[in-house]
Amino acid sequence: MKYYIFTLIFWFCFLSQAQENINYQNPSKEILELVDVERAPSVIFDENKEFMILLYRDAYKSIEELSKEELRLGGLRIDPKTNIGSRTTYINNVRIKDLSKKDKQLNEVSGLPENPKLANFSFSPDQKMISMTHTTDEGVTLWVLDLATSSAKKLTGPTINANLGNVINWFEDGNHMLVKMLPSEKQALVDASTALPTGPTISVNEGKKAQNRTYQDLLKNKTDEFNFEQLASSEIMKISLNGTQEKWLPKNMYGSIEFSPDGNYVMISTVKKPFSYLVPYYRFPSETVIYSKNAEKLETVIEVPLIEDLPKGFMAVRKGKRNFEWRSDHPATLVYAVALDEGDPQKEVAYRDELFELKAPFNGKGRSLLKTVNRISRVQWGDEHMAIATDRWFNTRNQKSYLFDPSDQTKAPKILFDRNYQDVYSDPGNLVTRRNEFGSNVINVKKGNVYLVGRGYTKEGQFPFVDQLDPASEKKTRLYTTSYTDKKETIMDFDPKKNEMIVRLESPTEYPNYYKHGIKSEQLNQLTYFENPFKSLQNVHKEVIKYKREDGIDLSGTLYLPVNYNRETKEKMPLIIWAYPTEYKNKATAGQNTQNPNEFTYPYYGSMVYWVSKGYVVLDDASFPIVGEGSEEPNDSFRKQLVGNAKAAIDAVDRMGYIDRNRVAVAGHSYGAFMVANLLSHSDLFAAGIARSGAYNRTLTPFGFQREERSYWEAPEVYYRMSPFMHSEKMKTPLLLIHGEADNNSGTYPMQSERYFNALKGLGATARLVILPKESHGYRAKESILHLLWEQDQWLDQYVKNKGAEVKD
Repeated sequence: MKYYIFTLIFWFCFLSQAQENINYQNPSKEILELVDVERAPSVIFDENKEFMILLYRDAYKSIEELSKEELRLGGLRIDPKTNIGSRTTYINNVRIKDLSKKDKQLNEVSGLPENPKLANFSFSPDQKMISMTHTTDEGVTLWVLDLATSSAKKLTGPTINANLGNVINWFEDGNHMLVKMLPSEKQALVDASTALPTGPTISVNEGKKAQNRTYQDLLKNKTDEFNFEQLASSEIMKISLNGTQEKWLPKNMYGSIEFSPDGNYVMISTVKKPFSYLVPYYRFPSETVIYSKNAEKLETVIEVPLIEDLPKGFMAVRKGKRNFEWRSDHPATLVYAVALDEGDPQKEVAYRDELFELKAPFNGKGRSLLKTVNRISRVQWGDEHMAIATDRWFNTRNQKSYLFDPSDQTKAPKILFDRNYQDVYSDPGNLVTRRNEFGSNVINVKKGNVYLVGRGYTKEGQFPFVDQLDPASEKKTRLYTTSYTDKKETIMDFDPKKNEMIVRLESPTEYPNYYKHGIKSEQLNQLTYFENPFKSLQNVHKEVIKYKREDGIDLSGTLYLPVNYNRETKEKMPLIIWAYPTEYKNKATAGQNTQNPNEFTYPYYGSMVYWVSKGYVVLDDASFPIVGEGSEEPNDSFRKQLVGNAKAAIDAVDRMGYIDRNRVAVAGHSYGAFMVANLLSHSDLFAAGIARSGAYNRTLTPFGFQREERSYWEAPEVYYRMSPFMHSEKMKTPLLLIHGEADNNSGTYPMQSERYFNALKGLGATARLVILPKESHGYRAKESILHLLWEQDQWLDQYVKNKGAEVKD
C-alpha cells in the first residue's frame, strides 16, 4: 500500500542543496517601528490588595544570550555555569504602587542589583515580603523585597541550584526559607564531545508496550546521565532574612518542596535512578517523603517506579497512588488519587478515580472521600463540610464538578455542572478563592454562597460576569455583567466581602489598564496608566466576522483592514490568513465564537497583523475546526475539513469586497504550519504559504500527535493522508519554511522541515528553508525575530502582493 513507501523516500536527504549565506536582516520601516517598542510590565497584587507590583522585562533576548553554553538533559535546558534554565525569562526591574494612595506614583525599588535578571518570585506567608533570585555571570543569588519600604537586599552568594525549579519555600514564620543550594561536593561535568566511550549505549525492552510521544532533549548515554545527576543534585539550606544559613537536608536530586498549610511538615520529592533515554526526568523514578519542619524524616508516602509504559490514551495514568498534595483547608492532611481502572482508559468501569485523604502521621490506609466518573483534574476545598472536585475525560470532552462533604461519605455527592469543556457558552466560570488562616487558597464562602467569575462568551459577544451560587439549592444569582460594548473588560479578581473587583479594560486603540471597580457602581479607580505603543495602528479598522462552512458549521475570525483603507471605494487588496486547527467532538461547540473585536490590537513576533501597515488585509485567528462526531475521529476527514475552512474564510472576506482572491496567503506556526503545508498540497486557494516550526511527516511521530491518540499501526491511512511529506509531489504553491535550530517541542524537531524541504526541492517545488540559529519552538532573540519578519515580508511581496508582476532588475 502507498502509505508504506515512506521508508523508500529518504534518498531525498542526499539531494544537492543551494545555500544562501546572508547576515541577519531587518524588516521594512513600517514593520520595524511596531517591533521595536518598550513592553508594558506584568502586574501582581498581594492578597489584601494593598500593593500592586509591576514586573518589567525585555521584549526579546539577544542571540548572544541564546548562544551561551546549554546542556539539554532529561527534557531540561540548563545553563551549566549559572545552574538555572538556559531559556529563563528574566524580570529586569520592579516598581511598587501603594494602592492606599489614589495617585499615579510608582515607587522605585532601592537596593536592586545592577542589571537585574530576576526570577522565581514568591510571597512570604504574611505577604509583606517577596523572595526572588538574581542570576549573575557566576550563578544564582537569593534576594528579598520588602513591599512596605520598596527595598531589596541580597541574602546569598551565587550558590543556588535552580535547575529543577521549586527553588524557594517560605517557613510559616516568614523569617526563614528552604532554598535549594549547590552541593558542597559537586563533581565537574564531563564534556560529552570529548568523553572517551567505555562501551556501546544499549536500550532493552522485555515485551512491554511503551508507547511514548517523541520527546526531545532526552538523555542519550552514560555521560548525559552523569551530567544530569550533577546538575540535578542540591542541598537544602534553611536561610534566614539576616542571611544566616543552616544545612537542612544533605545532597540529593530534590524536585518539589511543599510545606503543609500549618507549616509543621514538609513534603519533598526526589528523583531516583534508573534514568531513562525514552522519557523526560519527571517520569524517572521518584520518592516522596514527609519531614517535620525540623528536618526529621517521618514517613515515605510513595515510591514511584520509572514510567515508560503507560497504557495508550491521553487519559492514561500510572497505577496506584498519585498526585499527592496538601488539603488547603486543614492544618496538615494529605490528599491523593487512585485510578480505579488501573490507569487504562480502555477498561470500562463505573468510576475512573477515587480521592483519598491521609492525616498525620501519614501512615496506614487513607480515607476515601469521593469517586469520580472521569479522571480527577482538580479539587478545591472550602471547609470541613464543603469541597468541589472537577473531573475530565478527553474522548468525550466531558467535565463534571462535584459538590461533596469531606467529613461525611454517606452523603452522596451532588453534580453541580456536567458539560462539554469545549462548550464556552455554558462555562459557569471559576470559583472565587481567598487566603485562609494558613495562607492557603480555599473557596470563598459567604453565608453559604460561593462565587463564580466567568469569561462570559455568548452568541451575541463576550460579557464577563460574577455569579453568586447557593450550592445546596443550586440557585444562581447574577451579581454583575459587563455593560461595555466598545471595550473588553476582564475580571481579574473579585472580593465578595467588599463587593469589589479588579478589572482590566482595553479597546482596539487603548492599551490594557487595571482598575478597581465596585460591582454596584460605575465608578472606576484607575491603577495603571500604560500608553499605546502602536500608534500607527490605532485607526486600523477591526471587526469580528462570522460566516459558515459548507456543511453549516459557524466560523469566525478577526478581520483587519490596511492602514488608511477606504471602505467606500474598496480597493482589492491581498489577504493573509492566520489560523490554527482545533479538534472537536460536536459541531455545536466547534461553531462557537471566542473572539472579541474590542481586544487591544497587539502585534507580537508571530503575528501577521504587522502587514496591515504594508497594504494587506489580515484575517487573524480564523476558525479552523476539525470535527469528528460519535465514533468518527476528527482526523478521519482532516484534509476535507481543512480545505472547507479555508474556502469559507476566503469566500467570506471576498463577499465583503475587500480582497483579490488570487492574492491570498496562509500562515501558521507548529500545528498551524502543518495546516499550511496540507492546504497548499491539496487546494489551489492560495498564492503562497508560510509554515513555521511544523511537523510534516507523521510517521516520525508514530505513537500519536496533537490530539490524535491512535498510533501509526492502528491508523496508517490517517497518518499517510495527513502527512504533507507523503504528498510533496502535489506542492505547486510557493512555501516558506522556517524552523528554530534548537526546537524542543514534541514532534517538531528541525529534521521535519529539513526533510520536507529536500523532498520539495527534489520534486521541483518553489520553496525556501530558513533555520534560525539557537532558536527553540518559539523564537526569542531580537535578531531572529527581525530576520523572521524580513523573510516573511520578502516572501509575501514576491509571491502574493506582486503576484504576476514583471520582475525588474
